[in-house]
Amino acid sequence: MKAFEYVKPATVAEAVRELGRSWEEAKILSGGTDLLGELKEGLISPQKIVNLKGIANLGYVRFSEKEGLKLGALTTLAEIESHPVIRQRYTALAEAAGSVATPQIRNIGTIGGNLCQRPRCWYYRDEHTRCLKKGGPICFAYNGENKYHAILGAGPCYIVHPSDCAPALIAFRATVSIVSPRGQRSVPLEEFFVLPARRLDHETILEPNEILTEIQVPTPPPNTRSTYLKFRERDSFDFAIVGAAVVARMRGDICEDIRIVLSGVAPIPWRSPEAEAVLKGKKITPDLAEQAAKAAVAKAQPLAQNAYKIPLTQAIVKQAVLKVAGQSK
Repeated sequence: MKAFEYVKPATVAEAVRELGRSWEEAKILSGGTDLLGELKEGLISPQKIVNLKGIANLGYVRFSEKEGLKLGALTTLAEIESHPVIRQRYTALAEAAGSVATPQIRNIGTIGGNLCQRPRCWYYRDEHTRCLKKGGPICFAYNGENKYHAILGAGPCYIVHPSDCAPALIAFRATVSIVSPRGQRSVPLEEFFVLPARRLDHETILEPNEILTEIQVPTPPPNTRSTYLKFRERDSFDFAIVGAAVVARMRGDICEDIRIVLSGVAPIPWRSPEAEAVLKGKKITPDLAEQAAKAAVAKAQPLAQNAYKIPLTQAIVKQAVLKVAGQSK
């Protein structure tokens, strides 16, 4: 591992000043569960590590009916998983946070880090492989080992986004605050993530000298129900092969409004307006939930080894829809 400078700023403004104009100059440390892996795997060699943990009041959970939920970027996943208001009012987010890795990691990992973590693709994570995302000529997954790769929204790179919390937050219409040398701005989380066709060097709109500081989530309307369901190979601590966050406003068994966001199937958390349109304004039945599930993957373009994700996604979406409708077994 290459030697680097270590700094621990006391304020966000100081942290921003410590960051450089390229990804090679400096990296942010929050929980560190992803950053340390990249360092040890030889994927990054920054000149400087900027530790945000010395900044007071960057980890918090605040809620009011008027302003909704506010999460500081350093709030741990364990805090989110166990918070009574989140469990009751933002159930899908609590379930998503609780599905991440192990209790030890959830006690260290932060919500900001979870949203900004890098892909788990084995070609990207292999220090000896210069794939397209690392400035190489091709995406080796396209004709290679692609069992876990994208079936929606992919190309020219076929990563899947690794966050479980991001789909739930997007389903709840979350926004994020970003601080840069130019000041602070607020961005809908749905616009925070970018496809490889738009940007290969990173998975978000963040520039090297910007910091995500807060997540804001509106207060859910009355009669809102939500869930996050996830299929993984190892139930104890694995990333999602397929997942679905569903947030619905119900009037009896009538779906007045719904948002469905998928994980594990695309380079970004993948919202499905097609599936939502099948359900809005209608009485949810198993047959209608199945139609919505099929609509969610109607545009899927699987690779040689991951077509199994299509029926798996359909099953997860149907199950999640029926669960928020109160019809799960």
